[in-house]
Amino acid sequence: MPDIRRQLLAAFDLEHREHLQAIRQSLATGGEADTREIFRRAHSLKGAARAVDLPAVEAQAHALESLCAELMDGQRTLDADTVATLEGLLDAVEDAATAAYAPPAPKPATAAAAPATDEAVEYVRIDVEAVAGLSRAMQTLSGDVLDHGAIDEDLRRVAADARKLERRWRDARGAAARAREVEQGLKDLSRAINDLSVRRVRAGWALDQGLSDLRGRVEEISQAPAETVFGGFAPMVRDIAREAGVSVDVRVTGLETRADRRVLQALKDPVMHLLRNAVSHGREAPEARAAAGKPERLTVAMTVSAASGRLRIDIADDGPGPDLVRLEAAAVDKGLMSPRPEGAPAPTPEELLAHAFAPGVSTAQGVDRLAGRGMGLSVVAEAVRKLRGELRLTAGRPWGARVALSTPLSAARQSLLFVDVQGRQAALPSLGVRRLLRLDATALEMVEGHPAARIAIDGDDVIVPMVPLSALLSGVAAEVPVHAGAVSAVLLSHGRRHVALAVDALCDVRSAMVEDLDADDLDADLIAGAVQMDDQAPALALDPDALVRRWLRDQRQLAAGGLGFAETADEADETTRTILVVDDSITTRTLEKSILEAQGYRVLLAVDGLDALNLLRSGQAMIDLVVADIEMPRMDGFSLLQAVKADAALASTPVILMTSRADAADVRRGLDLGAEAYITKQKFDQRELLAAIGQLL
Repeated sequence: MPDIRRQLLAAFDLEHREHLQAIRQSLATGGEADTREIFRRAHSLKGAARAVDLPAVEAQAHALESLCAELMDGQRTLDADTVATLEGLLDAVEDAATAAYAPPAPKPATAAAAPATDEAVEYVRIDVEAVAGLSRAMQTLSGDVLDHGAIDEDLRRVAADARKLERRWRDARGAAARAREVEQGLKDLSRAINDLSVRRVRAGWALDQGLSDLRGRVEEISQAPAETVFGGFAPMVRDIAREAGVSVDVRVTGLETRADRRVLQALKDPVMHLLRNAVSHGREAPEARAAAGKPERLTVAMTVSAASGRLRIDIADDGPGPDLVRLEAAAVDKGLMSPRPEGAPAPTPEELLAHAFAPGVSTAQGVDRLAGRGMGLSVVAEAVRKLRGELRLTAGRPWGARVALSTPLSAARQSLLFVDVQGRQAALPSLGVRRLLRLDATALEMVEGHPAARIAIDGDDVIVPMVPLSALLSGVAAEVPVHAGAVSAVLLSHGRRHVALAVDALCDVRSAMVEDLDADDLDADLIAGAVQMDDQAPALALDPDALVRRWLRDQRQLAAGGLGFAETADEADETTRTILVVDDSITTRTLEKSILEAQGYRVLLAVDGLDALNLLRSGQAMIDLVVADIEMPRMDGFSLLQAVKADAALASTPVILMTSRADAADVRRGLDLGAEAYITKQKFDQRELLAAIGQLL
């Protein structure tokens, strides 16, 4: 079987199982089943089967899609007979797929079976406390490594003292009869100390390498995917909502994200409470949702992600949003705010929403299973605080509410780089730092009025923006700090985008605990916490990815021009173009990727419109063209196209819609929104796609 065929079948095997499992889980909810989501998955399954040329599977998927279309059009109801028919079609799809994968019948064996060539994987059960003990041992070893650094300093000091003594004795030689012997002894002592120092440096390097390996192995054991703790939350929320008479669509993504088991377990109850709270405060009368143009069901979305050593959990709903009037009244009632004089301006939403996590503050109109007495959110805030995390509530746009929770990925210490910023120390996770720089100030260049430096990255010269860290933290413009004619900077990377943060000095690298910090006077999005210092004010712990994203946000035009962007070897060839393929079907993505890469294009992938939009706006890659499906979860192709064309920094990017929706109205809508081409999958010919791309690029 050719490699591409094998890859496509492997991708389809994963995809069709995912679709079948999702549809079966939806049907298990009974009347709560989302027929539109079932239709979308059946539609994707049919297209994926067509892409790998499995007509039997495609036929069964088409029958499944047709039945779902009847449900959506109201021609059928989701009664017991219909559910049974759907389940029969799911079994038929599975049987057809299994038959397609069935290998040829084996030949009669003529000899004893040969032993398996691959070694069997052995699994062991590890006690959580044993893992915690291993983690503590690793941290102790980290401290020992740091102590060895102090020994190095002592050795250097003793060696310097010995050299001073040798010089003094040389000046005074002849004062004693055995001066020559003593002088030789001092020389030997100095040489021995120097040799010892060299050996100590080598041993320290080896110890550091061993520690790095140990740290990686410990993290493999001590971390787990979020699925292990949060995997059952979606059905639990649906059950709770059903009992309360709330029709809800629960969407959970990012459960493959890995974090410390102890952190995940500590967040289990707080996250579940936030989800219950989203249902409680997001519910509203059907006529109110209809009047606002919202879907019939309340949508509650939970997203888990990780970056720069921190775990992020975002929970959002599309309900009415926070009731700021009730929140102000509750805050006044609890003595958190003074009554507002008549005619006085209302507090800002940020001021009011900050009180939502105070004990006893609630905007619920009554107490039931979902709405409590205002103590739950304060318990959530306390649990997050103990993990040195952050919790923020914001109003959604144009409606709804969003809670952003952020904690360290691990409950252990972190390796940090300490820098000096205008007389105050700040810390960056060492894993988030690409390189330390010390540059001649005269070597800085100006790009559209902004300082930049030419830095060698992966063998290429890249013009990187030089941004004062103090300016990013304060939001106030500042000059690049120069000391003794040189600029000290930290090179950060976000994908292939690079930014150099200029600081007053590079101070130290050491392991330390990052604690929670009340940073009202600073930008909380950039601050991960604080590190207690021995004899001075706490050092701010910063989020490297957030710092780069802030520069990208503030300097979109500069970023769009490629400043700080490092090309890979294939991108360096100006004839190589980058294409973003957006499709929720892994089979279709794999097929399109193979076709485009065979023509010499570089291909990036996105699983839906929102994923694609985030990639386009992140500046991590310079994308020349987008090929997008229409039927996708979270954000469909039409919405993605509209967002791209409405963004001044992205509007010139060509977009090709490639979908099975061949209605004239859909084609006209896509072209009216600004699509450069519209290709239907039913009559898909790769030559048509390549010709359209060739004309646009």
